[in-house]
Amino acid sequence: MLAAAQRLRRSSDFAAAVRAGRRAGRGSLVVHLTLPATPGPTIDTSPKPARTPGAEETSVPTRAGFVVSKAVGPAVVRNTVRRRLRHLVRERLSALPAGSILVVRALPAAAEASYARLGADLDGALATARTPRGRRSR
Repeated sequence: MLAAAQRLRRSSDFAAAVRAGRRAGRGSLVVHLTLPATPGPTIDTSPKPARTPGAEETSVPTRAGFVVSKAVGPAVVRNTVRRRLRHLVRERLSALPAGSILVVRALPAAAEASYARLGADLDGALATARTPRGRRSR
């Protein structure tokens, strides 16, 4: 199970991740990954408050959500696929940058896919989604 802070819950969060994220598909699933924006170098002249030793900066957690439609199968199959994906993603969330948003959409082929196959598809899709896009030549 994912911690409450690591789960996507609102439909607006899902929609934003799907619209703005990088999409990568593999045999049984599609991944939408939104990486946090890296701000450019800016000069800040405002005075900064003194930090107390040992104070940690709070970072935005990496969050994940799952979409398993009725096309995947009946409720029992959908829930099995969702549990498998949740377990696989939990192991891989720490490898993503803090503040990332991940949406995993299961395709109908996920119903018959083994746990190992789902893991391989997820790894491949995440690797593709994390690579920066190059310029397309026309």
